[in-house]
Amino acid sequence: MRLAVFSDIHGNLSGLEAVLADIEAQGGADVTWCLGDLAAFGPQPAACIRRIKALAEANEGKDFKVIGGNTDRYMVNGERPRFPSAKDEESLKKTLSEWQHFNAALLWGVEQLSFDDYTFLKQIRGRELSHKVEGYGWVIGYHAVPGNDEGYLTPETPADEARDLLLDREGRLALGGHIHRQFDRDLGHWRAINVGSVGMPFDVRGQAGWAMLTFENGSIEVELRRVPFDVEAVIREFEAVGYPCSEWSAKRLRPE
Repeated sequence: MRLAVFSDIHGNLSGLEAVLADIEAQGGADVTWCLGDLAAFGPQPAACIRRIKALAEANEGKDFKVIGGNTDRYMVNGERPRFPSAKDEESLKKTLSEWQHFNAALLWGVEQLSFDDYTFLKQIRGRELSHKVEGYGWVIGYHAVPGNDEGYLTPETPADEARDLLLDREGRLALGGHIHRQFDRDLGHWRAINVGSVGMPFDVRGQAGWAMLTFENGSIEVELRRVPFDVEAVIREFEAVGYPCSEWSAKRLRPE
């Protein structure tokens, strides 16, 4: 069995198409999982939702599964993350600027959606994925951590804390996104993998991340892949569509 997994598209259709093409170039997958954050902060939010929706509805949804992430939830119900409080006057100015950009970008994104697009995001909120692989065991998928689409399981999370985040779930392989960085960690009973970000990678800028997992005879082969997309073309799309925070979002895309 071959399982392809990707996450965190963030309205970047170029990155999404690059990953989908790379999946096919690797011979395709029996099942594909998308772990959320489809639309926010990119120039093509509606197009990304519609592309994923079409994949999820093909073949009665048997070979493509999708769940929502925290920014999908923000776009549905207007929630925002809890930002750290300012420590001084200078940090307050920076915090206010970040709030303004964050809110403007999300509101613009929602304005681009049809009600069908909005409804699709509404339907995928708060979900998780699981699949029992014959001869291997249970594989689970979530956006950030099980039960919390804003939690953090990172390469630096102490092993005991990481195991605690998975304590209430049954399985041996845990797959997530959210932090926009790939990793593969042995936690003893669990193996935790982050598939990175399609549309806004923080580990290798301009390289859309995803994972191909191959199960055979009770073992697994994991390939964390990256495929390039044209960062400057995506940034030009921001200008073309009238996105309100072009430079703010461009900084998240360009190589540092």
